[in-house]
Amino acid sequence: MNHCERVVGVRPGQVWDVLCDGWLYPLFVVGASRMRSVDRTWPAPGARLHHSVGAWPLLVDDVTEVLEAEPGRRLRLRAHGWPLGAAEVVLDLAGEHHAGQEVTRVRISEDVTSGPGLLVPRPVRSPQIRWRNAETLRRLALVCEGRAATGS
Repeated sequence: MNHCERVVGVRPGQVWDVLCDGWLYPLFVVGASRMRSVDRTWPAPGARLHHSVGAWPLLVDDVTEVLEAEPGRRLRLRAHGWPLGAAEVVLDLAGEHHAGQEVTRVRISEDVTSGPGLLVPRPVRSPQIRWRNAETLRRLALVCEGRAATGS
């Protein structure tokens, strides 16, 4: 698994609230371009996000499924990314105190689990996954901190 982490300037519950709103995923997940639907039970295990990846007009419809959810702490997903296959993505949240403020250390771990993406050697695919996940965490922080600043 490839790991990347970032401190987000809000409490873990506020990060969890963003992760629980499946309609927000295209705002922070690199590559996700639009949501088509979100299962009513998201983020319960088995629930799915129905999304599209790519850039218009070259969009591919795909899904992401919850494998495990520990509210406020952990979300484990299987993300399908045709034509490359599927990946397991784990988001871990840990509360910390920095300068008297409660913040969240978000760690994202990801690697390809099936499909042609496995043919790409780990030393080649790992830097690309880490770069994408670093940007995903940057965007997630902006969404979480922006919502907190506006009281959303």
